[in-house]
Amino acid sequence: MPSTTFLFWNVNRKPLSPVVAELADEHRADIVVLAEAGDDPATLLQDLNAKETGGFHFPIGLSSYVTIYTRFSRDFLRPVFESDRVSIRRLTLPARSELLIAAVHLPSKLRWSSASQSFECGELARQISLEEDRAGHRRTVVLGDFNMNPFEFGLIAAGGLNAVMSRKIAARSSRKIQGREYRFLYNPMWSHLGDARSDTAGSYFYDSSEHVNYFWNVFDQVLMRPELAERFDMARLKIVKSVGTRSLVRHDGRPDRRDSSDHLPLVFDLDF
Repeated sequence: MPSTTFLFWNVNRKPLSPVVAELADEHRADIVVLAEAGDDPATLLQDLNAKETGGFHFPIGLSSYVTIYTRFSRDFLRPVFESDRVSIRRLTLPARSELLIAAVHLPSKLRWSSASQSFECGELARQISLEEDRAGHRRTVVLGDFNMNPFEFGLIAAGGLNAVMSRKIAARSSRKIQGREYRFLYNPMWSHLGDARSDTAGSYFYDSSEHVNYFWNVFDQVLMRPELAERFDMARLKIVKSVGTRSLVRHDGRPDRRDSSDHLPLVFDLDF
């Protein structure tokens, strides 16, 4: 079964088009999703298509926080729902099963309370379910900057995104509470919390003087329905720390926010 490679990066409104292009080329990305893009689409397309893999298109969308580039024809990636921070699209490739892609950049903790973030996840979950019902399938992937960790209420609550850390639990498809059914998502990003792999213990670092401070966060995530999770290869999911000879992190493993972005890129493959 052919695989499709996704690249997501919140570039923090930095002019990082050449770095994005090198990342896409190095990882052979088929779909590039950016949050807070710092370059105009024409510049990004020029840099993407100057690379060996090339062949990128820019399917125009209405979201001001999320932009998408793809090596597939724009006719194969059509929007079905868009808002300022969410773009849900159908990917329909010849001789392949259709895929629903929800790209998001949810509001920051600097402006929204945890309660508001959680309620927004509930709204997102309902919209995704609506588009699945319209499409007639649940082959759905959700990716982006959630501005929440995998363990926060918006991600784990049944009335939120209902995203669990276990494929076996997600394989139950849904759970019922007070007679209401909630569809599961699988969240593989739990395995990227902490320093088991390296000093880079997440995708975003924030140091504050508050009593409760996680320091490292995994705000940049990919979630998927069990229909996709059963074939998902964890070894192909990476928080990227370098591209070519360029490091995206400092000597202490934290994102190099001065020369790159305060977030690190996410790369993964999907078989469908």
